[in-house]
Amino acid sequence: MDLIPRHRQDDAASERSPAAPAVSRDEEALFREPIRVEKPARQNIPFVFSSPHSGRLYPSTFVTASNLDAVTLRRSEDSFVEEIFGGVVALGAPLIHARFPRAYLDANREPYELDPAMFAEPLPPHVNTRSLRVAGGLGTIARVVADSIEIYRAPLSYAEAERRIRLLYMPFHETLRSLLEETHRAFGWAALIDCHSMPSVGGPTDDDRGIDRPDIVLGDRYGTACAGEITEEAERLLKRLGYSVVRNNPYAGGFNTEHYGRPRRGLHALQIEINRALYMDEGKLERGPGLDKLRRDMSAFVAGLARFDWTGLPGNARGAAL
Repeated sequence: MDLIPRHRQDDAASERSPAAPAVSRDEEALFREPIRVEKPARQNIPFVFSSPHSGRLYPSTFVTASNLDAVTLRRSEDSFVEEIFGGVVALGAPLIHARFPRAYLDANREPYELDPAMFAEPLPPHVNTRSLRVAGGLGTIARVVADSIEIYRAPLSYAEAERRIRLLYMPFHETLRSLLEETHRAFGWAALIDCHSMPSVGGPTDDDRGIDRPDIVLGDRYGTACAGEITEEAERLLKRLGYSVVRNNPYAGGFNTEHYGRPRRGLHALQIEINRALYMDEGKLERGPGLDKLRRDMSAFVAGLARFDWTGLPGNARGAAL
């Protein structure tokens, strides 16, 4: 049995895959390099950092097919998060981040979580059409951006979804899985820190509509995806740096946190959501004066995690075979 969970798809579904449509030049460039991986010369700590939603390369064909202007399309983007956590590499941890935007393909979903209303033809049986995320318009291929604004002018072909999943989603998760495997092999356990940002005020579809949000939300799926010791130490360190921190409300962790978090097997996943008002102009989607301080503080936060004695952590099995 694989220690790090894999995404599975039956062979029949693969055989049914439609022929991929033609791609534009900028899409070709994105498909050639859908992700960036920054690795230290030597990994010193058992943490892997991931930013699945900070991609900012919007293919021209996608923008043309959309109802929305370029700024509105970016409302779902976790802008500059890969910069905020860029210092982790010098501290001895790898960082993976998507170059494709969340509105184009969401790597924090199941591989085939699709809304049938978005497509011109019936979807194959292996597609999950009934998840809560699909119902909200935020599947693997999103129907809406923030504030529930519809993205597309016309229905998509399933071939288009299949192309994005195979050329963007699959490489992201294959690489993330490999990083976690390498980390577990080296340290006997591994922790994924899934890095995101959030609007400063709850939106119309959120339970905290109109409410100012804390500085940081830590999501561990209510303790099921990450050992309590890790979440507690993360909260302690962030509060010591002066940030207001809550757990699991309104974000308990997405698909990646749930999928990769297996604490009893020495695999932990913790989601961190950072309030965008701390570091950017949310209206203009521009870097703000707080970004440099936040980057320094997140490096100090990770350095604190590195100094903590994790030898008694549940599931820690140095040298365990994968």
